[in-house]
Amino acid sequence: MVILGVDPGIAIAGWGVIECTGSRIRVLGYGSATTPAGMKTEDRLLSLHRDFAGIIKQYKPTEFAAEELFWNTNQKTGIVVAEARGVIVMTARGFGLNVSEYTPLQVKQSVVGYGRATKKQVISMVTSLLSLPEPPKPDDTADALAVAICHANSAGSLLAKYYNN
Repeated sequence: MVILGVDPGIAIAGWGVIECTGSRIRVLGYGSATTPAGMKTEDRLLSLHRDFAGIIKQYKPTEFAAEELFWNTNQKTGIVVAEARGVIVMTARGFGLNVSEYTPLQVKQSVVGYGRATKKQVISMVTSLLSLPEPPKPDDTADALAVAICHANSAGSLLAKYYNN
């Protein structure tokens, strides 16, 4: 199973692709798609679509997992981030991928073992679990890899198999 994990954003959208064989996980690639603040929103969204279409074509994931949005107090920013997330999810569906979503609490619980883990703890565990030579940068990329790991842990459960049939 090849999983594309995403931490959606309009300025920075982190992504990470892992391959799972049994209980073995190896990283295939990771990075971030970025858009400049001065660019029109519709052009930023198109840029994200193109970037994620390229990532999907390159890595050919069989699974797609995204972090659910954590709503902050700035509604305008939240709406634009939701639009970006929608474009990324739509791109994945356009390539026939099923979409799974996880809350930040679920991701932290799965990767660190504690749902209230700090960002530093998540980054440390992602680096360790994937045997990376150094912590992934930016933090959004580490978060995307954490989402992919969370999906790998969840997708293999009997409960997940039951509900996905």
